[in-house]
Amino acid sequence: MDPVVTAAVPASLEVAGLAYAYPDGHQALFGVDLSIERGERVALLGPNGAGKTTLVLHLNGILTAGAGTVTVAGLPVGKRHLAEIRRKVGIVFQDPDDQLFMPTVREDVAFGPAAAGMRGPDLEARVLKALGQVGMAEYVDRPPHHLSFGQRRRVAVATVLAMEPEILVLDEPSSNLDPASRRELADILRSLDVTVLMVTHDLPYALELCPRALILSEGVIAADGPTGELLADADLMSGHRLELPFGFDPKTVRAHG
Repeated sequence: MDPVVTAAVPASLEVAGLAYAYPDGHQALFGVDLSIERGERVALLGPNGAGKTTLVLHLNGILTAGAGTVTVAGLPVGKRHLAEIRRKVGIVFQDPDDQLFMPTVREDVAFGPAAAGMRGPDLEARVLKALGQVGMAEYVDRPPHHLSFGQRRRVAVATVLAMEPEILVLDEPSSNLDPASRRELADILRSLDVTVLMVTHDLPYALELCPRALILSEGVIAADGPTGELLADADLMSGHRLELPFGFDPKTVRAHG
C-alpha cells in the first residue's frame, strides 16, 4: 500500500513584514512578523498606541497593508478573497452592543449566515449550535437588551461562531465583566475548537487562557513566547509599559492549556 500523504494544515494566521501608516502620516506598524498555528490561543499584549487595533483591522481586510502580507488559512488577505476572509476571521468587539442590533438573540446570531445565503432548518441548526457553544441556547427568543452585559458578550461571541470562523479575535474580552461572567467566558473560550487571538490589557486573564503571548510595542513584535515567562520578566514588562496587578505573581499561577 502507498503511504497516506496528508497535506500540511496551513497556519491560521501568517503576517510578514506588515507596515502601515494612516493617511495623516502616523505610522502605526513598522514591520510585524508573526505566525499562529491552527488551534492556538495567543494573547496580543501591548500599551495603548502600540498598534494592536491597527493589526487586528488588517486581519479581515478592514485596513489593507501599505507593505507586507497577511495570510489567513493559506488565503492572502486582499480584494479577491475578501468575502471568504471575513467569514474566516471573526472579530468580537469590546462593546457587545456594537454587534447586537436585531430584535431577538436568534435574529442576531442568524444575521451573518443568512447574509451568506443560509436558510431554513440549516440556518436554525447553525444558530442553536453557536448559542449552545456559549451556553445561551435558552435565550434564543430574548431581546438582547434584556440580557446582562456578560450574557450579551456571550451572544456577541455566538454571532461570530455562527460563521464557523478559522480565527476568533477578541478585543478586551474580560472588560466590564463581573468575576462569575469572567469565569464563564474563560470556560467557553477554552472549550472552543478554534484559533483564538485575544487582545487584552488583562494580564492575569491572558495568562489563564493563552499559553502563548505576543507583545506589540511601537509597531513591532517586541516579544513572543510562553505567556508566563513574558509576564515574569520584570524588565521586559516595564520596558513596554505593561503592569501586573498589585500582588499578582505570574510564577505562582498555573496557566491552563
